[in-house]
Amino acid sequence: MASQGLVQTTLIWVVYAICVALLLAIASVFVYVYQTPRERSASITTVCIFTITALLATVLLLPVDVALVSSTTSSKLGQRKDWASQDEVDKIVYTLEIVYYFLYSLDALLCLLVVPFTYFWYEEYDEVAAEEGTQTFASRFWGALKYTLVFVFICIALFLVGFFVPVARNRKDSSFDLDYLRHLLAENHGERALTFALGLLITIGIVLYVIYTASGMALLPLSLIKSAPSVSAPALHQTTASQLEENRERQRQLEGRNEGNPNGLNSKDRRELEALVREERTLVRRERIAAENSGEGRSFLMRAWLKIEAFFRPLKLLGGIFLLLVTILVFVSILITGIDKAAHSVCKHHCGYLLAHARITQPLNWILVKTAKVFPIDYILFLLLVLLFFSGTIVGIATVGIRFLWLTIFRIRKGHTSPQALLVATVLLTLITLALNYSIAMMVAPQYATFGPQTFCDHPPRHPGEQPDCSHHKSDIKLCREVPSHSQAAAQNVCTPSVVSTFLNRITVNFPFFGVVDFWAQFFFLGVFLLVFILMLFRTPKMQDEDSEEDALEEEEEGLLASTGRRFGATWQDITGRVAKRNGAAGGNGGESQE
Repeated sequence: MASQGLVQTTLIWVVYAICVALLLAIASVFVYVYQTPRERSASITTVCIFTITALLATVLLLPVDVALVSSTTSSKLGQRKDWASQDEVDKIVYTLEIVYYFLYSLDALLCLLVVPFTYFWYEEYDEVAAEEGTQTFASRFWGALKYTLVFVFICIALFLVGFFVPVARNRKDSSFDLDYLRHLLAENHGERALTFALGLLITIGIVLYVIYTASGMALLPLSLIKSAPSVSAPALHQTTASQLEENRERQRQLEGRNEGNPNGLNSKDRRELEALVREERTLVRRERIAAENSGEGRSFLMRAWLKIEAFFRPLKLLGGIFLLLVTILVFVSILITGIDKAAHSVCKHHCGYLLAHARITQPLNWILVKTAKVFPIDYILFLLLVLLFFSGTIVGIATVGIRFLWLTIFRIRKGHTSPQALLVATVLLTLITLALNYSIAMMVAPQYATFGPQTFCDHPPRHPGEQPDCSHHKSDIKLCREVPSHSQAAAQNVCTPSVVSTFLNRITVNFPFFGVVDFWAQFFFLGVFLLVFILMLFRTPKMQDEDSEEDALEEEEEGLLASTGRRFGATWQDITGRVAKRNGAAGGNGGESQE
C-alpha cells in the first residue's frame, strides 16, 4: 500500500516537472519576442527567463499541493487511504513546505537583489572604456554592487521588521476560539519574518495587479476579436516597394525639369515635391515594418513565431470569444467569493475576511473541484487559467506602459523593448504573480485551493479509534470545506488543508492589515476590469507612445496589418511568404499617403 502512495505522489511531481519545462519554454519565447534584437544581452536574457520561470512555477505548485494532500484520502468513502498514516501525511506536507519556502525565498531574492544587480550591471557598461581597457570586470562589478546595496538594506530591513513586529494574538473576539485560526498564528520568528516580507510584497503586487492585470484581462479578448489582418506582410512589402519607386521617379522628374532654371522650382512644383518627400518617409517606414513582419533580418525563432501567428490568425475571432467567456466566468467567480466573504466571514477585518466554509457556490471553483478527482485534468485547467492571467498582465503592461504617475518611463513592445525595460517588467511580473497567487487561492477558487476534492465521513465509528465507515451511508459523506460545527473533530482526522492556503491564511491572520488591503483590492480589480471592458467595447485598443513620434507613426502603419476583411488570403500569404499574382495594378488604396 505504501508503494501505491509513492507511485501516486511521484507521478504528481513528474507532471509538475514537465510543466516547469513548459514554463521555461514559454518564458523564453516571451523574452525573445519582446526584447530588442540589436540590444540583446546574455545576462539579462538569462535572468529574465529564469525569474519568470521561477515565479510561474510558484503559482503552478498550487494544484500539485492540492493533488498531493488530496491523494491521501478517498473522496468516494470520505476516509484516509490505508497507506496514508499521519506520518506519511506529515512527510508530504513537510516536503511541500520546503518547496514553497524555497520558491518564495527565491522569488523575493530575484526581485529584490538579482534583477536590480543585473540592471545596474548593464547600466555600468561603457563600450568606449571597455575597448580602451579602462573598465575592468572588478570596477564594473563594484559599480553595480554599490547601487544594489540599497536593495540589500531593504531586504534586511524587511526581515528584521518581520522578525520583531508583533502579530495579532490574544484576541477577545469569540471567533478566534477556533482551533484553525489559533493554529495559523506563527510561533517561529524566522517563519514570521518570511511571512511578513511576503505579505508586504503581495500587498505591493496587489496594487500593480489591479492596474495592469485588470486592464489586460479586459483588453486581451477584445483585442483578439477586433484584430484580423486584411493585408499580408509580403503583399504590403511588394506594393510599398512599387509605390516608393514611383514616388522617387516622380521626384527625379521634378528636379530634372527645373535643373537649368536659376529661380528653382515654382510654387506648384515645390508643393508637390514637399508632398512627395513626406510620402516617401511614410512609404519607407511602411516598407520597413512590412519587412519586419515578414521576418526579414530576424532570427529563426522570430520567423517561426511569425509563421505560427499567421497560421492561427483565422482562429483569433473564435479564440477571442472563448477568452471573453472565460474572463466573464473569472469575474463572476471573484465577485461571488468577495460577497460571500464580506457577508459570512467568521472574523471580518480581524483576520482578512477568512471564510470558514463557503455559503455561495461559484462556477470556477466548482469546475476545478470536480475535475480534481481525476488528476491531471484540474492541473491542465489551472495551467491555462494561470497563463490567461499572465497573458492579461503582459497585455496590460504593454498597453499602459511602465509609468510613474502620468510619466511614461519604459514601453513594452514586441521586438522594441530595451533591456532595462525588460528587467523592470520582470520585477513587475514577479510582484503581480505573487499577488496572483493570493487572488487565485483566496478569491478565484478558494475551496479548490484549500481542500480540493477531499471529503470526510460524518458518521460515528463502530469502535473508538477506527475510521468512520460511510460505505452504506453515502449521504454522510461531506466536503471538507462544508464542515458543520459539530463535525470538526471528524473532519480534522481526515481533511488536510493545502500548504499554500495555510501560508496565505497565516499572513492575513498574523497581519490583518495585509489581509484587509488584499481582500478589498479584489473589488477594485473588478471595477477597473469593468471600466476598461466597457470603454474598449467602443474603441479599438492600441498602444500609445507620447514620447516618440516615430513609434506613433509605426503604430499607425501597423494598423494596416490589423484591419478587417480579406483575412484568409492575407493569412496564407504570411505563412508562405509569397504574394498571390493578380491581374491589374496591385496596391489599390494602399498607396495613399498617410500624411
